[in-house]
Formats: sequence, structure tokens, C-alpha cells
Amino acid sequence: MTQNPDPNSMPPGSTPPGSVPPNYGTPPSGYTGGEPDKDSKTFAMLAHLLGIIGFLGPLIIWLIKKDQSPFVNDQGKEALNFHITMLIGYIVGFILTWFCIGFFIILAVWIVSLVFSIVGAMKANSGIAYRYPISIRIIK
Repeated sequence: MTQNPDPNSMPPGSTPPGSVPPNYGTPPSGYTGGEPDKDSKTFAMLAHLLGIIGFLGPLIIWLIKKDQSPFVNDQGKEALNFHITMLIGYIVGFILTWFCIGFFIILAVWIVSLVFSIVGAMKANSGIAYRYPISIRIIK
């Protein structure tokens, strides 16, 4: 018969055998600050949503608010990086329209951009730092 180890006697950051770490399956977040205020959540949400129509929305929000809120700084950079990545996808799709596959690429990029932006906006509005699963980290 085995006994479960006492959680208080384990080294910091470790988990008991057989248990799942609390952040298992989630990408690491660059935001390490406390709970963001309501304005920070709103601007972070807008950065994600405005990216649907182009990368200028996240860029403007990030440039205006990056020094005022660490949460908006983190989420603005994240949204900006993702939508620049989507812009690259649109350009590739446009180039490949000459080969009839570009239309499908443009449609796929639009759907991915729409879905992930909405998910990011919902997470940011809840005060959770969101990481896009596909994004080239251009701005660090």
C-alpha cells in the first residue's frame, strides 16, 4: 500500500505523482502581473477584435496603452503579432490565386483569424492573458 506524499513536504513548483500540473496544455503567458482593471480588459479585448479588420487596430491600441497597462502591453503585442502573421497568410494566398489554391488559403486564413480573435477577445475581457496557437512573434 502506497501513501500519498504530504503536499507541504514537496519542493516548490512540483506536483504529487499522478496529478496534472495546473497549467498543463496551455502555452506560457508573457503577462505576469496582477488582475487587470476594467479599462485594461476592455482595451485588450478591443486589440483582439480590431485585428479582424486589419493589424492597424491592435497596433494603435498597443502604441497608445503599452506604457499605461502591462496587460494591454502584453495582449496588444500578442494580437499584433497574430494579425501580422495572418497578413502574411493573406499575401501568400493572394499570390497563389494564380494557381487556383489561393482562394482556399485566403478563406482558411480569414476563418482562423475570425475564430481566434473572438476567443482572444473573450479571454482578455475575462482578464486572462491569451496566447494564439499560431503566431510569429515579431514584436517581443
